[in-house]
Amino acid sequence: MANFTLSAFADEIDMDLQTQMDVLSDHDINHIEMRGVNGKCVVEYSLEEVREIKEQLDERGFKISAVGSPLGKIDITDEFKPHFDLFLHTLDVAKILETNYIRMFSFWIPEGQHEKYRDEVMNRWQQFIDEVEGTDFILLHENEKEIYGDTPEHCLDLMETMDSDHLQAIFDPANFVQWDVETYPEAYNMLENYIEYLHIKDALYSDHSVVPAGNGDGKVKEILQELAQKGFDGYLSLEPHLGSFEGLSELEKDPKYKDLEDGGPKKFAMAAEALKSIIEEIGENWQ
Repeated sequence: MANFTLSAFADEIDMDLQTQMDVLSDHDINHIEMRGVNGKCVVEYSLEEVREIKEQLDERGFKISAVGSPLGKIDITDEFKPHFDLFLHTLDVAKILETNYIRMFSFWIPEGQHEKYRDEVMNRWQQFIDEVEGTDFILLHENEKEIYGDTPEHCLDLMETMDSDHLQAIFDPANFVQWDVETYPEAYNMLENYIEYLHIKDALYSDHSVVPAGNGDGKVKEILQELAQKGFDGYLSLEPHLGSFEGLSELEKDPKYKDLEDGGPKKFAMAAEALKSIIEEIGENWQ
């Protein structure tokens, strides 16, 4: 039996923290992968401001599944020290928010130059990992188009080269689809030993548009079935990214959604219900 815990990028609902928590409560979700809150990225706040945010979360009984940081989303040719300083600040932010997970990336790489910049990517990541040795922090690398870790092969290269319990993988099906990668079984089988955390969004190969889980080519159901068989104990973090997609107008007519406010809350509801339906279909529970 798997232990799926639902979380979400609540800034896709609204940037206001109270609105985020109101909507998540409506969906019985009490974890947030905190990225944007009250107008800016959480890692841009002072530590005192982060403590104030934590107090608001505590008042409503919300927990943070991970800090959804932008770390690693700079050009590989950009100066590293200011970014490393942001990393150090993010560690302090995560401590206040009481999470040991930090979402990160592996730097924008000029097209076709992965091999040229591989050593620099590994050097920077080694510095990240060295800093968290002896702590409980786990740095979660998200696969993303146009960074070093854009394909399962490059993600695996990072994991194997670092060879550290402090580095694990976020598996994002939609991001692989948008890079024309087969999510299952190809990418999943290659990375399954490192998958610690999932971002739940789906996408279409045809136009790379993002759609609710199970409505695209990301094989979300198959991946969750495999994880369930392994007894996966971790977070499924909703990152809807829903714009316009084929079938949206029909979905909006569903009685569950017709009275919801247009925009973030309605699209989040669609994304949340799609994921819950898949979990129920494969005979698992969520919390």
